[in-house]
Amino acid sequence: MDPRRPTYPPKARPGDRVAILSPSWAGPGAFPAVHERGLEVVRERLGLVPVEYPTTRALGASPIERARDLEAAFADPEITAVLATIGGDDQITVLAHLDPDVLAANPKPFVGYSDNTNLLNLLFHLGIVAYHGGSTLVHLARPGGVHPVHLDSLARALFTRERVALEPLERFSDRQPDWGDLSTLEAELEQFDEPGWLWRNAAGVVTGPAWGGNLEVLSWILAVGRHVRPVEAYRGVVLVLETSEEMPSDREVARMMRTLGERGLLGVAGAVVVAKAKASSPERPLDPEAARAYREAQAAAVLAALEVYAPTTPVVIGPDFGHTDPQYVIPYGGLLTLDGPARRLWAEY
Repeated sequence: MDPRRPTYPPKARPGDRVAILSPSWAGPGAFPAVHERGLEVVRERLGLVPVEYPTTRALGASPIERARDLEAAFADPEITAVLATIGGDDQITVLAHLDPDVLAANPKPFVGYSDNTNLLNLLFHLGIVAYHGGSTLVHLARPGGVHPVHLDSLARALFTRERVALEPLERFSDRQPDWGDLSTLEAELEQFDEPGWLWRNAAGVVTGPAWGGNLEVLSWILAVGRHVRPVEAYRGVVLVLETSEEMPSDREVARMMRTLGERGLLGVAGAVVVAKAKASSPERPLDPEAARAYREAQAAAVLAALEVYAPTTPVVIGPDFGHTDPQYVIPYGGLLTLDGPARRLWAEY
């Protein structure tokens, strides 16, 4: 992939048919009523026709079956975009059953995050710009309704080629509804004040193709090595990183960052952007003060690794493209610009 000339796939248009797939966990099979709320947003707010595949709601579908549906969606000329319903933890087993030539011959916008880092990374190596973010279950069926920030960036990813500034939010949340109790979807979850973004080495302007994704999944990809190129292939990328609802400790984050550093990936990145960490979950509820401490410890772990492996690289910590809410959808393989003096982050959709 030439970082100076990323290949953006053709955009969808209102009225088009779009694939709704579960390349990882088939959450729609476990929570069909929540899934239907998300599909309503696809139809009514985005003006698109959602098309499900055999494994979209099939709990326990094999990696081969999920790969088959991915190939079918990309190969179908009437499908103009592919949306993941949610993440999971085993998409890495699906990639071995995909024919990359099918995807490369039929480029179209793919939207997904978390475990979908696997497919985003594969598309990056095929030269196809995709989009990190979005989940029809998590974001489109959001408590209180889809957030306008998320819906706007999702629409830009699907329909436009605009260059847009990503701004710090006024309020955010990292709470989760109980999908088994639909009443928890009726009102917004608890919101918190935006703490602000943390900038380091921000004296200049850096533009490059975004690469990275969920830090835990990225560490799996590096361990397997099947879809990893020599380190020079990543020179100049804007390394985007986010952590999941499993809330890895600052020690775990430090170790994963060390792996990136030892592989040389921190040293060749043109800039690093780290999403605001999700700091509470039903399994590990943290009060606001404990959540703040968790985020600060994770940020310190990231900065400590960069001090060792990339001490002069520009970095910003805090943008909302990870597991907090609302969530920006950002181009993956497409261009991001860190304007340090202006304290601005730009995305080219």
